[in-house]
Amino acid sequence: MKRTKQIIWAGFFALLSLAVVSCGKLDVVGTESVKSFNAILDKAPQEISTDEMTGGWALFSPDRTTKFIWSKNYAESPLHDVMIVFEAQPFINAGLDTDKLPENFTVFEGMIMVGTKLGQEVLKYTGEVTPLASYEQIVKLKRNVIGYHMALDHYGVNLGDGNLFEWAKDMGTNDKDIVFVLNPDPFIAAGVDPSKIEGWVFAKVTVDDANGKPVEVDKILKPFNLK
Repeated sequence: MKRTKQIIWAGFFALLSLAVVSCGKLDVVGTESVKSFNAILDKAPQEISTDEMTGGWALFSPDRTTKFIWSKNYAESPLHDVMIVFEAQPFINAGLDTDKLPENFTVFEGMIMVGTKLGQEVLKYTGEVTPLASYEQIVKLKRNVIGYHMALDHYGVNLGDGNLFEWAKDMGTNDKDIVFVLNPDPFIAAGVDPSKIEGWVFAKVTVDDANGKPVEVDKILKPFNLK
């Protein structure tokens, strides 16, 4: 009887171990997003720098008007841990009253920042602190903010409230290597005509709703190919 119980428990733990390994292997989005993000970093090293204001890493658009920033250390981030920063003037020219933007937007020195706080953790690195290593911390600790956008074949970081930064799963087969994505609703409420924002595209984008069904939503987009 004792021997039978040992066999049963051994089998149980073997199955449990297999389930854990299988779940890890099933996280294709998390794993592959690291590879594709690394490809983006390798493609445009001249567009990557340390962001002095936030203490994070910044990936600039080729025209230098917009940047995606991700934190090196959540415990030290002054405001957001992931964010995009972009020029305010095109939005002001399209009718924006900056005083009417919600609290998750910050306007400073002719720029607008929007993002989200991921946590308060002190990030621990086993090796050098690099842009890729800091992105890997997001995948490791905050996997829920990483997604896959099937319609555009992009991976992306959710910045909260419908704002995102996305990049191509495969730059060789995609005509949009990186895309800055904004929810138009706060801008419309603050007076913007989204169809008149110079340098940005107001378009309908297919996304999955909470039930996994494809739906069309309005977005303000700034796509770029990296050379």
